[in-house]
Amino acid sequence: MRDIDSKRIDLRSDTVTQPTMEMRQAMSKAVVGDDVLGDDPTVQRLESMISELCGKDAGLFVPSGTMSNAVALKTHTTPGDEIITERYSHIYLYEGGGYAALCGSSIALPEGQNGLLSPELVEKSIRKQKGSQSHYPDGSLVCVENTANRGGGTCYQQDVLDAIAEVSKSKNCSTHIDGARIFNATVATNTPLSRMTRDYDSVSICLSKGLGAPVGSVLVGSNEFIEQAHRWRKMFGGGMRQSGILAAAGIYAIENNIERMEKDHARAKTIARAIDEMDHVSVDVDAVQTNMVYFSANDYTASEVSQKMAKAGIDMFDISPTHCRIVTHLHITDEDVQGVIEALASLG
Repeated sequence: MRDIDSKRIDLRSDTVTQPTMEMRQAMSKAVVGDDVLGDDPTVQRLESMISELCGKDAGLFVPSGTMSNAVALKTHTTPGDEIITERYSHIYLYEGGGYAALCGSSIALPEGQNGLLSPELVEKSIRKQKGSQSHYPDGSLVCVENTANRGGGTCYQQDVLDAIAEVSKSKNCSTHIDGARIFNATVATNTPLSRMTRDYDSVSICLSKGLGAPVGSVLVGSNEFIEQAHRWRKMFGGGMRQSGILAAAGIYAIENNIERMEKDHARAKTIARAIDEMDHVSVDVDAVQTNMVYFSANDYTASEVSQKMAKAGIDMFDISPTHCRIVTHLHITDEDVQGVIEALASLG
């Protein structure tokens, strides 16, 4: 499935996906209103659809995943609180320090395995002001990321997610899932979304990655939570007017592009297995659970690898000095996969 006119194979991210013709048609037919005034029916439908899938009361459509997380963090915390999240989480690494600038919060960063926290790590990381002679901040929010981007697209086991939520609640902490790629996780683990998110207070879901929509995320939670989140969306500049045009793309994506993620996962695993058979390139095959492949080359830096691959018409990111990242998505075909494998083999 390519659906774009390009001679290049773009594996930099699943954010590079573009609306298909069918999605564009759905957008063109969207019934719209003024969402800031609360009367865009297509936005309302999208918010209801995703909140129901998560088993939550309500949803809030926002422009980006970063804003969705920022609004969630701001709604859950007060200045001086502490947020607990994994050392390589998107909230910490890639959201411009919003937890500090917008929430006035400090952050605790336990380092998990392949980007995934454990209940034990969470419990040890929650600090409370009480009993510390006011030395500590109040740990008030635990955030997990599913799938874990820097973990290589890894997924939480459901019993681990449940246990993290239980520990958090026992320590009077709210819970949030950064679910930028949560549908990849539901497909890979064969877990209903409502079960995955059951014990969490809020969930952020991105529409513009593997789902293939051009813009937007939805934040879900209780009615009270979303009412407060709506205020922060306004203050952060996230109120949009006739945004039903964008919401229509999200609706199309939810209705058509979830089950097909299995193909993205299969293609990523095909690439990983091929790399594993090469002597000059290395990969942790077990960490390739969804649509990401992190790999390294013995004789080149990651930057050199990405440059050599670019000359072969294949775009990818060097994510660290030693590792490159490949992300499969709806525009990547089986022929593309073979081209990537051949290009990687030529590095030897």
